[in-house]
Formats: sequence, C-alpha cells, structure tokens
Amino acid sequence: MKIKKRKIQNSLKQAWQSNMRIGVIGAGSWGSALASALAANGASVSIYGRNYQNTVGIEQHQCNETYLPGIQLAKGICAAKDLDELLRDSDYVLIAVPSHGFKNTLLQIKASKKIRPIIWASKGLVPGSGNFFHDEIIKIFGPSLPHAFIGGPSFAKEVAMNLPTAVLVASSDAVFAEQVRQLFHRDVFRVYVTKDVIGAQIGGIVKNVIAVATGISDGIGFGANARAALITRGIAEMMRFGRIMGANKDTLMGLSGCGDLVLTCTDNQSRNKRFGLALASGMSVAAAQESIGQVVEAVFNAEEICNKAKQYNIDMPISEHVNQIFLGNITVNEVFDSLVSRETKVE
Repeated sequence: MKIKKRKIQNSLKQAWQSNMRIGVIGAGSWGSALASALAANGASVSIYGRNYQNTVGIEQHQCNETYLPGIQLAKGICAAKDLDELLRDSDYVLIAVPSHGFKNTLLQIKASKKIRPIIWASKGLVPGSGNFFHDEIIKIFGPSLPHAFIGGPSFAKEVAMNLPTAVLVASSDAVFAEQVRQLFHRDVFRVYVTKDVIGAQIGGIVKNVIAVATGISDGIGFGANARAALITRGIAEMMRFGRIMGANKDTLMGLSGCGDLVLTCTDNQSRNKRFGLALASGMSVAAAQESIGQVVEAVFNAEEICNKAKQYNIDMPISEHVNQIFLGNITVNEVFDSLVSRETKVE
C-alpha cells in the first residue's frame, strides 16, 4: 500500500513538473547545467543567452560547446530568440547571469511587463549599491513577487554530468521554496530548503575572494598547510560577515556556506582559484582574467564585500588584501608578508 501511494505521489509530481515552464536567463556553464537538471526532471525548459547560436546548439545538439564542451545535456531545452519570447513562454524565471549583470536583467524583466516568479543562481552583491540580490528584487518588483535563491557546492560541469550534488534553496516564502525544491530534486541532485535568504547567499559572496587567496598560495608553493589555514580563516571571515548581516549560523556552516567555500578553494575547476594561480605566476589582473576565459566573480565582488566590511567594522583581512591586489595597491608576494605579520589573536 505504501509503495502504491508513493508511486501515485511520484506520478503527480512528474505531471506537475512536466506542466511547468521554466525560462533560464544565462546560457553560460551554470545556466546550461541548471537548465539540463530541470529538463532531466521533466520541466519544460527554454534558455536565453547573448549568443543565440550557442543556445541553438543546446537545443539541437544537447551540448553547450562554448562553456561545457563534450558534455551531453538533457533533451528538451529550447532556445529563445529574445527575452520577451522566453518570458512569454515561462511560468518561472531562473536567472544565472554574472553578478554585474543581475540588476540589469531584473530591469529588463520589469520593462517587458511579463513578470514571473524569480529563481536566481547568480552569486554576489549588486555593484555600486552593494545590495543583496533579494533586496534588489524586492526594490524593483515589491515584496509580493515570489523569489528564491539556489546555491551550494556545485560545479556546473559535474551537475551537467549528473554527478551527485547537494544544494540549498532559500526563500522567505516556504511554499515557493518547496515548489522550487520539487522542480530540481532527484536522486543525483538533492535539494534542501531554508528561509534564511541572507545566510544562503553569503557563502557564495565571500568564497570566491577566499578562493583567489588559496590559488595564489598554491601558486607560490606554500603547500597544504597554508591552504588549510586560509580556508579556516576565510570561514571565520564569512562567519563574522554573516553574523553582522543577520545570517543564521547553521546556514553558514551548511551547504551554501562552508560547503561552497571549501569546494571553491580546493579544486581547480574553480575559475576563481585558477585566477589566483594565474596571478601567482606573475600575470596582471587583466591578463589573468583573460586567461580564464569566463567571468571571475571575485573581481566584481571583492570591493563590495570590503565596502560593507568597512561600513559595519567587520575584520576581513584576507578579503581586504585580495581586494588591494585588484586595486593595484599591493603585489601577490606582499599580501602574504602582510598577512603573516599581523598581530596574533585568540582564535
């Protein structure tokens, strides 16, 4: 009887998912991987990116040769010619654009007058204002529009390859959070939920800057001990930042906090860590960015993080030193000389 009931529940869930139309904005590696995860779970998915030919390739060949070459994506992802077409044919919108394009994407959605509940997978702060993304959504659309963040320790390539992954969905609207969870959740893509929208975002904001530091350390040849120290002290910075911003400690210690930070700092799939390695090799910031070939979020977020840290008197020395590299005020080697010469404190 229990087995039959479970089968009925699964059938109802699949029927609901197959009727849901999700429009993905952003056809990079992360947007494509999440589009594939949604399509594999039965949703009707369309995708829009700046390069229409790239999205056509996703539709026709189930492959994003630009950002996920050689990886087979799920069938059934359709290419949208423009944003209006995508929004017209969608029930929910998933935004997976670089942080510096997030606000403009929201404004384009508002201008279209085709407002849909928003899921976002972008990580960062709004350049200039330093706003959290959920605050920007509320500012532009008002508090009644359902919105949810999805994030956690998840490299796009591994998600696209259907390797086991666990993420977190955060929304102040528990019903919407559960709907989003059901859209994504399956055996290889486990989804947890929380109401702590601020806490869920903070790991994704801080981790990229710490990953640059670990990349520099590895590139210089400082070894595993130094990497572990940077990760641990980076977590301390994240915890201090999160506490002042109003995050729940448990969220920061979970998937989207420590989980995302540790992953990004320990694996060379991380473009921010590779960026740090490039800086350690002697490249300039501009040359290192070019060598990565994709957006390096730390470059766009370090200054906003440090501005908030200064505003709220939060001690974030690793983040501050990385930002000083980006500003051209300190060299890679000087960073670690400065960090190790800091006065010791109680941990």
